Amino acid sequence: MFVLTSSDGKFHLISKSGRVEKSVEAHPGAVLAGRWNYEGTALLTAGEDGHIKIWSKSGMLRSILSQNGSPVYSVAWSPDSEKVLFPVGKELIIKPLQPNSKVIQWKAHDGVILNVDWNSVNDLILSAGEDCKYKVWDSYGRLRYSSAPHEYPITAISWAPDGELFAVGSFHTLRLCDKTGWSYSLEKPSTGSIFNIAWSADGTQLAGACGNGQVIFAHVVEQHWEWNNFEVTLIKRRAMQVRNVINDAVDLLEFRDRVIKASLNYGHLVVSTSLQCYVFSTKNWNTPLIFDLKDSAVTLILQCERHFLLVDGGSLYLYSYEGRLICTPKLPGMRADNLNAQTVSLSNDTIAIKDRADEKFIYLFDALSGKALGDGKPLTHKIEIVEIALDYGGPANERKVAFVDKNRDLYISPIRKFGKEQSAIKIGTMVHTVAWNDVSNMLCGLQDNRFTVWYYPNVAFVDKDLLPKTIFEKDGSEYSKTPHIVSFIGNRVTIRRSDGSLVHITIPPYPSILHDYVNSSKWDDALRLCRFVKEQSMWSCLAAMAIAAKEMTTAEVAYAAIGEIDKVQYINSINEKPSKESRLAHIQLFSGNFQDAEAILLQAGLVYQAIQLNIDSFNWERALELAVKHKTHVDTVLAYRQKYLNDFSKKEGNERFLQYAEGVEVDWEKINAKIEMELAKERQRETSGTSVRTSISSRS
Repeated sequence: MFVLTSSDGKFHLISKSGRVEKSVEAHPGAVLAGRWNYEGTALLTAGEDGHIKIWSKSGMLRSILSQNGSPVYSVAWSPDSEKVLFPVGKELIIKPLQPNSKVIQWKAHDGVILNVDWNSVNDLILSAGEDCKYKVWDSYGRLRYSSAPHEYPITAISWAPDGELFAVGSFHTLRLCDKTGWSYSLEKPSTGSIFNIAWSADGTQLAGACGNGQVIFAHVVEQHWEWNNFEVTLIKRRAMQVRNVINDAVDLLEFRDRVIKASLNYGHLVVSTSLQCYVFSTKNWNTPLIFDLKDSAVTLILQCERHFLLVDGGSLYLYSYEGRLICTPKLPGMRADNLNAQTVSLSNDTIAIKDRADEKFIYLFDALSGKALGDGKPLTHKIEIVEIALDYGGPANERKVAFVDKNRDLYISPIRKFGKEQSAIKIGTMVHTVAWNDVSNMLCGLQDNRFTVWYYPNVAFVDKDLLPKTIFEKDGSEYSKTPHIVSFIGNRVTIRRSDGSLVHITIPPYPSILHDYVNSSKWDDALRLCRFVKEQSMWSCLAAMAIAAKEMTTAEVAYAAIGEIDKVQYINSINEKPSKESRLAHIQLFSGNFQDAEAILLQAGLVYQAIQLNIDSFNWERALELAVKHKTHVDTVLAYRQKYLNDFSKKEGNERFLQYAEGVEVDWEKINAKIEMELAKERQRETSGTSVRTSISSRS
């Protein structure tokens, strides 16, 4: 069914065969706009009378949303169909459907606003008016882009379905623009004013209703993809040109149907047409792997080293580069057509999806099985999340997700949590855009007017004090107001400025080499590299990497190089611990994971060490609780507690300690003897375990 609005105040519900099912008297005066919500369950009309009305699918009036003193020329639904955007004169208004909810209103143009659109994928708003400008806004009414004045009023504006492009129509003018506002191309057809623009569902072509009574059709061509030394350009609707910039070799790729989406990364070009998917290897452009697609057009392609993800209107499909379907992750209530590169992320072992129903949730799936990770619960943040990105390198159990929330704070969180629940840690503020390196787990972002690279973001979970020392920063004021990171490949970061131009930044190669050495456990080479470079950031990265890998000898050298003498002493004390479990627990304590450290000791049966851990941390009640539970060292806890109170000239005020002090005698000689016996027993167990392992290996 479609709706037709007319100048006599009626709208007509018409079936796809062309039969008028129902005509409804809607407004006195012309009905200037009609818009279905995204579910197709409600209709919005705006009239010359200034009224905005909501109707059911069958044409029954549900409510009058707004009554205004001047005509309303255009309306748009919010992505969740819970709010309505409309212009009144020079102002834009966002009104929720819920009564008594806050209305957002602001002056947007210097002339009457003629057209608006609100995209369901990127949540951005377009407006165009008689002041001859078009503008891009976010959903809070903040200006993202304002065009220079055109010759004539802008009469039509429309988002492509995927939210990456939009089209602008004016007198004898059709313009194609990027979502950030800058213009890709300008056509000057002799059509009069273009009054309305509609995109095809796949976003490859558009139709425009023209003032001279004609319909104009346009196709998006000359899209461009780059990876390493290859450039791919869509030269026609069914043909691509591949150019190797090293030897200037050119290949022509021709397809049976028109190209809808493409992605070039990790040595493969993935192209989806309206019916098939083609997978090309950069080593051989002549024999692509081809398989048929489902009914819907592909709206998004994401690639990682081992496989790629296709998103169509209904589902997500993960394929290997050999064309084998690996899995189809399912998320209850998910609308796949709302997903984009900021809300879905892919690595070799994990798929992360931001929930559109509740934007505080990130759902995580195993890439090989398609099943939800862990207990199926999503990763939860305290406020709405804007952008997510999974890291690509390293083993699956160290996988991290970086995300930016609506306050523009950057957080990093582990995906597979071990021990206690590790929460997300904030590592940046006022972050506009982020990207992970394609091989090493380095993260780059644009913060305020600074370009920042976090050489080793995992340092936040190992030794947070080192975080500021593992960062590379550069002035970013030259990248203009709303830049976007296109890629971070090798040592090169590509940034697109708000005027559409590309800027390339080269970062030092040494952190990437350090990552390679550490991943290969070449600790001597890593030390030699740091001695050669002589930079604090490199030594800080190596210190954190060594602690994470429990390589204490290297960590000691690295901490000494950056002058962290207290930590060098603590590492020495860890090395002197009598057992492996005790050393492991104190490494966890070094990283601030107190509960994990205690759990390791209790699991190994080292109750005294767990009690002493709590005493050293002045966690008195927990120390007493463990001593009472395991019926050992109650006198030790009471003795240390009394010594602590005496040192500060205080009296015992805790009822539990007073209760146990009455029945337990404190004798320091007995306590010291008991502690020495515990340590001797631990040393003996460690040496006996070593001798058993030696005898087993000699027998084998």
